[in-house]
Amino acid sequence: MSRVIVIGAGPMGLAAAYQAVQDGHTVDVLENAPEPGGMAGHFDFSGISLERFYHFVCRSDQPTFDLLAELGIASKMCWVPTTMGFFFRGRLHDWGNPVALLKLPGVSLLTKFRYALFAFLCVRRGNWGAALENTSAREWITRWCGKTGYDIFWRPLFDLKFYEHANSISAAWMWTRMKRVGRSRRSIMQEEMGYIEGGSKTLIEALVGAIEAGGGKLHLGAGATRVTVQNGCITGVDTAAGHFSADHVLSTIPMPLITNLIPDLPPEWKQRYDAIESIGLCCLIFKLKRPVSRHFWVNLSGEKYNIPGIIEFSNLRPLSHSIVYVPYYLPLTHPIFSWSDEQLIADAFSGLQDLNPSLTRDDVIDVRVARLRHAQPICEPGFASKLPPIKTPIRGLQVADTCFYYPEDRGIAESVRLGRDMARAV
Repeated sequence: MSRVIVIGAGPMGLAAAYQAVQDGHTVDVLENAPEPGGMAGHFDFSGISLERFYHFVCRSDQPTFDLLAELGIASKMCWVPTTMGFFFRGRLHDWGNPVALLKLPGVSLLTKFRYALFAFLCVRRGNWGAALENTSAREWITRWCGKTGYDIFWRPLFDLKFYEHANSISAAWMWTRMKRVGRSRRSIMQEEMGYIEGGSKTLIEALVGAIEAGGGKLHLGAGATRVTVQNGCITGVDTAAGHFSADHVLSTIPMPLITNLIPDLPPEWKQRYDAIESIGLCCLIFKLKRPVSRHFWVNLSGEKYNIPGIIEFSNLRPLSHSIVYVPYYLPLTHPIFSWSDEQLIADAFSGLQDLNPSLTRDDVIDVRVARLRHAQPICEPGFASKLPPIKTPIRGLQVADTCFYYPEDRGIAESVRLGRDMARAV
């Protein structure tokens, strides 16, 4: 069997390491952070163990369910009826079902009908992705919903997540995102989302335990500094803690870090990695004395906002207080990305007060700000052809990150699927 090094201890890296251990390989996981989990990592939020970046599970996330069963924690999967809200023209409306759509004021029946038909087809259609691969989401949605429908329901979301890239996001990526959420329903009237009891930390700890029980080793605070190569073959990985020899290296860290990490890649491969762009994220987490709303998620529509919506996580996972995530997706060049924590908190809380005018600063128990430089890949039309193969020209080296979930969006299920596939390819 082989000596395998996995770079990155997020869900994908841990899933890869788990599978490699199961297959009998000698495994070392190198992680720069002081704890495992990556974007699924937890922190202590005034006595609550909570994800830095919110996660939820959909009914179609089969790789997650399979892994939970293998780890003996399938019973930790919980399902909750959830609802959605839409803050439109200064009022918070119910959203996400036909009755809510019909009741929405100020929108014509024709626009509502086109939106409903479009949403229905997105959920029910089996394979739409290939036909949409070279189409932008804006063009596709406008064709079905009309310009008015796009401007009301979609433009604010795209503009406040992708900014200058808003008009050139892949329709195939958008469709798979809508299909995943749309198929997680009890009925046409009731959405249902899932969470893992104890949060994603439950899965991370079970994965780490299984890796170590199988002889694998996790090295925290030991980020990779260089992947070493000789005669076109992997020899190992350099870290601040020393050199680790290997026959195979599986890298799961963000694409913008790859060319510096692996200088022996051919120039044309470096160009392909460097051509992949991403959006940063400033994610605020509020702990409040009272709820903002009864909805799990609320989309915002209005020029005054810098956020596309909020996630009231405590309306999914039962917690002792109201927990609200306010995500700012931003290009790294955007001025807001450089705002201080205090500026972000003031701006975000202003939006929460618009949703619930009874909120005051006295309701804020605690608030944290988490930042990521590479949170969301920008998947433009034709993105599939832009991605290089996971197996590189360097023998024994595989490279992937969340970009390679495409056309699926980021999620633990896709992390598990791709990580295990990489390990099986060793």
